[in-house]
Amino acid sequence: MSTSMTRAEREAFLAGLHVGVISLTDDGRGPLTVPIWYAYVPGGDLQVITDRTSRKGRLLSPGARVSLCVQTEAPPYKYVSVEGPVVSIEPADRERDTRPLAHRYLGEDLGNRYIAATEEDRSAGGSVLVRIRPERWLSVDYAKQFSA
Repeated sequence: MSTSMTRAEREAFLAGLHVGVISLTDDGRGPLTVPIWYAYVPGGDLQVITDRTSRKGRLLSPGARVSLCVQTEAPPYKYVSVEGPVVSIEPADRERDTRPLAHRYLGEDLGNRYIAATEEDRSAGGSVLVRIRPERWLSVDYAKQFSA
């Protein structure tokens, strides 16, 4: 039996709460591969927020190809990996973009404290919202090996 996920399964899994690992090409070096918070609605674009002046922020530009992988941490393991281009970069809005992402990963109370504690850092560096269009998918759900 195939362990691949259907389109609906992989999109639902990607939309779930996972820390993603993003990989970006860095000329003359190995790819930059780092954990990242992200948002995804099935059928849409991946959204990540980063500081424009960070190494990651400098490597992200419209048209750049990006890979992102998310996984479960306990057996039976599942993962979804997507690859595609950056389709837009715009200034991140605290209320529209950053606060909802902080709430997604930290909950409302801790998310609000995170927003307050990092306000100066975001203002100084210029946080950006990056949209990535998933074009290629790779997925595995090892639980399918054991289903009847």
